[in-house]
Amino acid sequence: MGLLLLLLLLLFLVLVGPGLWFWCRSLAGGRWRHSAGWFALTAVLLVLGAGVAYLVGSLAGGNLDPEEACHSRGETYDRAYRRANFDEYTQWFPLHDKCNAGYDLVPGWVNPTLVVLPVLAVACLAYAVRLAVLHRRTKKGTP
Repeated sequence: MGLLLLLLLLLFLVLVGPGLWFWCRSLAGGRWRHSAGWFALTAVLLVLGAGVAYLVGSLAGGNLDPEEACHSRGETYDRAYRRANFDEYTQWFPLHDKCNAGYDLVPGWVNPTLVVLPVLAVACLAYAVRLAVLHRRTKKGTP
């Protein structure tokens, strides 16, 4: 399991690392304020972050047996509650995997993150389009 995690981390760094490097460089240099590319890259990074949060929430139980996952966390597994609320833990959003009425295996930060990050990504993308249009207008000399 440790080797697999290390390989996934290495793959993540190879794929996302260069983007993060350029993102941080522009941020530190102050060029980000007028860069449509920086805001577009930020939108991509925010969407990737939302994807990671969704993956964390989806895999919160850790295995295919929710009863075992609940017991490993020291919680009681309420079979009747799970049966009565079947649609709650099979829906796409908000993510829930409850052991009983009082304990959810999905961390509390996942669902708010799945709302905030895409909203910020859309805002960054809209601002990137605005900056690109302004740059194009000033380049052509049109007010």
